[in-house]
Amino acid sequence: MPDMGISQLASLQDLPGVELVEQGLEDLRADRVTTESALVSMAAPRLQAIGVDVPLSRHSEAGHRLYDLLSEEDRASAHSRYNALVARIVSFARAAEHASSG
Repeated sequence: MPDMGISQLASLQDLPGVELVEQGLEDLRADRVTTESALVSMAAPRLQAIGVDVPLSRHSEAGHRLYDLLSEEDRASAHSRYNALVARIVSFARAAEHASSG
């Protein structure tokens, strides 16, 4: 599968979590540290394996960065929101893998 940037994700618009991937890619390209950019950075190996062109982040430890960003917003719900976001990006990757094999 060729590398997919934001525009190529159009074929995956019906997949769960595509909005997080699109926003994360946009934020990474603009070097913005956001929940979405941290999530996409964390999932980069899996996303790249399905053909998504994920820019390298100059920030390290995306998983810790994601949790820190969520904690800044609301420490009490950070853990559950972290798990929900990870589940959403995994759902996206699984659905994209299934779509590309079919």
